[in-house]
Amino acid sequence: MKHPEEQILQQGDPDTTGHIWDGIKEFNNPMPRWWLWTFYATCAWGLVYTVLYPAWPLITGATPGVLGFSARAVVAQDIAEFDALNAPIRARMEQVELAAINPADNPDLYNYARQGGAAIFATWCSQCHGAGAAGAVGYPNLLDDDWLWGGSIDEIHYTISHGIRNQDDPAAHYSQMTAFDDILTDAEIASVVHYVLNISGQAHEDSLAATGAEVFLDNCAACHMDNGMGDRFLGAPNLTDAIWLYGGDADALEETVRHSRFGVMPPWSAAASDAGRLSEAEVRAVSVYVHSLGGGE
Repeated sequence: MKHPEEQILQQGDPDTTGHIWDGIKEFNNPMPRWWLWTFYATCAWGLVYTVLYPAWPLITGATPGVLGFSARAVVAQDIAEFDALNAPIRARMEQVELAAINPADNPDLYNYARQGGAAIFATWCSQCHGAGAAGAVGYPNLLDDDWLWGGSIDEIHYTISHGIRNQDDPAAHYSQMTAFDDILTDAEIASVVHYVLNISGQAHEDSLAATGAEVFLDNCAACHMDNGMGDRFLGAPNLTDAIWLYGGDADALEETVRHSRFGVMPPWSAAASDAGRLSEAEVRAVSVYVHSLGGGE
């Protein structure tokens, strides 16, 4: 028997490519005509496309194409068209009193503000406050009724506009807690921590809490008040409730007393600061949205 490579082809078989694998010869069958013409057509279309539309990357951009098409320009045109359509309601948004943007008095304006505010919140605010606005350690929960600087819609609008403890807007809310690490002894810090645990209804040592009451009155009451319920005008939080921005256990409280806290929020109103990013209508929309989440006062 002949070796497979020496076998003679059957009559009518096409030529082979000369390739042989395990004695199997590869026929040199031509590609189907329809496939070839489809391939040629796609090649031609690709060449035409690169001439008509932006295609080839260059150092600082891409070839513009003879039609001058721009996807960015199309999107910008669409945005401009919708801005023009929304211009009347945006103008109303800036003119109406914030308190009047509610479902009873202005249902259409309220719906527009809430929907637009939700989109603005998702774009600019959710990174810190969370997608559901429940916050995180160091970032306030916007769903509860504990507001350091006030939770009325006007107060929320002011906070969003100017921010907190930033260097960009002179009208920003500003407060600064003293770091007591070099002011109080370790024993005094431990005692005032247990006093705060006591007034907030948590487990504590009575003897330390009794000593800490005097330390608190001498060093903390000026801002947090004698009863520990805080002062919004000073930006001093209420220490008697169960809501804690940085944690309310003994370790977190000791960290706060020793080194203080200094959270910063940027100003968002372009009208109030050069660092702002939002128009007045947008600030009002997100104010309405935040106020409507359930914690607004």
